[in-house]
Amino acid sequence: MLDFDLAPFTIAWEITRACAYACVHCRADAQPRRDPRELDTIEGKHLIDQLAGFGRPILVLTGGDPLMRRDLFELASYADERGLRVSLTPTATALSTRTRMRRARAAGVRRVAFSLDGADASVHDRFRGFAGSFERTVTGIDNAQAESMPLQINTTVCADNVGELERLIPLLEQWAVVQWSVFFLVPVGRGRTLPMLTAEQHEEVLGWLCELGESVSFDVKATAAPQFRRIVRQRSSRLAGAGFHFADGLDRPGPAKGVNDARGFMFVSHLGEVMPSGFLPLAAGNVREHDPVGLYRESPLFRELRDPQALKGKCGRCEFREVCGGSRARAFAVTGDHLASDPSCPYTPRRAVRAAQAA
Repeated sequence: MLDFDLAPFTIAWEITRACAYACVHCRADAQPRRDPRELDTIEGKHLIDQLAGFGRPILVLTGGDPLMRRDLFELASYADERGLRVSLTPTATALSTRTRMRRARAAGVRRVAFSLDGADASVHDRFRGFAGSFERTVTGIDNAQAESMPLQINTTVCADNVGELERLIPLLEQWAVVQWSVFFLVPVGRGRTLPMLTAEQHEEVLGWLCELGESVSFDVKATAAPQFRRIVRQRSSRLAGAGFHFADGLDRPGPAKGVNDARGFMFVSHLGEVMPSGFLPLAAGNVREHDPVGLYRESPLFRELRDPQALKGKCGRCEFREVCGGSRARAFAVTGDHLASDPSCPYTPRRAVRAAQAA
């Protein structure tokens, strides 16, 4: 049984914000050039040494585009040597060559995740802000497969592309992906200009994903929508996240507690800021000054976010708060309060129903 009070299951390290694209939903507001204030190679290795104090969490090397750092494979190899389970989320530019996919595998990267937000170029290229990005994504996927890299696809869904989800399934099956991670838009960064799904649409899409997970060959994961675990429990005999054991070692955690912002998940920015997630821009401290293990375990911000009793509104009254807890990032983005109810969830807790009936 994992104790999320002591260690995260997954750590995302934004090793750079540099990226050649200008995606309309980018939470990082990525820039064309690297920030000179980024953690350098020595600082990065020191960070990896500290993160190894958690045990063997998954370390996602992300960005921006991590391929824009020349020391990427050095850092990946060092993390692998220290026992971390490394995955990579490159941007599908001309840098995602077969040679670099081969170097990633040699450096110990266990899985590569490409982003795909539409089933064809007309939608995907519009999201990415770059004509030809769809073709480059397909090329990057082909290069990863040619080097036998386990493949994950990430899709950000909002009101503008929700109709694309079903059209993506044949491609995911064709590519034999191990996981499809559907990111439900959190209005931060450039994503503030995009329309979120309504609460009812969130429920509908998550219900569809629940049913889909029973029939497809890949794992279906909902990101920034922890109510998916409630829906799975309500509609299925299985438990979200349970029983997924992959050959690449990047398994899913057990069902007792769901991963959420600061609870089983930690984010380190390109500047070394330790945050509950990349979508929740509140820093508990900086790795240049503090041990990230201590920040995760003891900082008031992280401890508060792991305490179901601290949740407000219907999230605080909900019988699913242990396995869900609502998206703390979306609550903050919409209301300015990271403990407020998640506005993407239409569910009425049983306690509220009983109170209304009694009245």
